[in-house]
Amino acid sequence: MQDEGRGQGIVGHVRVVLACLGALAVTLVLLPPHLICLALHLPPRRRIPRLWHRAMCRLLGIHIRVHGKREERRPLMIASNHISWKDILVLSAIADVVFIAKAEVKSWPVFGTLARLQRSIFIVREEKRGTGRQVNEIARRLAEGDTVVLFPEGTTSAGNHLLDIKSSLFGAAASAVPHSPNGKVFVQPVTIAYTGVHGMPMGRFHRPIAAWPGDIGLVPHLSKILRTGAIEVDVSFGEAVVFDAESNRKRQSALIKARIRQMLEDSLMGRLPR
Repeated sequence: MQDEGRGQGIVGHVRVVLACLGALAVTLVLLPPHLICLALHLPPRRRIPRLWHRAMCRLLGIHIRVHGKREERRPLMIASNHISWKDILVLSAIADVVFIAKAEVKSWPVFGTLARLQRSIFIVREEKRGTGRQVNEIARRLAEGDTVVLFPEGTTSAGNHLLDIKSSLFGAAASAVPHSPNGKVFVQPVTIAYTGVHGMPMGRFHRPIAAWPGDIGLVPHLSKILRTGAIEVDVSFGEAVVFDAESNRKRQSALIKARIRQMLEDSLMGRLPR
């Protein structure tokens, strides 16, 4: 048993080293053209992050199953539940998106740099005087064709339930309506559910790997993910909710919340097609 445990430990160490080397190689290849595209405002600035995040998911052993169809109409905002920093990797691996992030993320090591490279929109939620400016920035990005991701819970959860959603966070969607060519903004509800490990349903033991509890450091958490490998995640795209000049923000946000909650329940209960 000791030899078996030692062997698994060696395999885990090798996996961590190979993943780090792979991440470094992918970054060195994609970073220079991405910086050029950002500087010159070229279209690939939206696509290159998807290639990087897709590679990172493979290196981490994150297997993504997509259910439903992504909304093709624009301007488009995605409203998703939020479980972990891995949600960023997962959503970015399957769509060209930018994220609305808390201002403090901008100064975080590693994550702050990645967020800036992906052209995230940083907001200060407590800054009342700057609310209009921040909403206008989100509206401008929507009007320019960016697909903007909002985590309306405002924080991460354990992944097995949906936290309260504040209708005020959808103010950007309503503010973007006058700037839309068709007078509409589409908000598509999306759910992320970490449902399996090595083909088996994810139980309570593996839930901290998916959710990243606050009492575990990033490096130990990342190491545990790499040693575990083969994490399965279901991403469901629901029917978009339309915001126009006549929309009631509270009513539309309640509809979005109901659709996210139902899709999350279906994912966790295994009611999605495999």
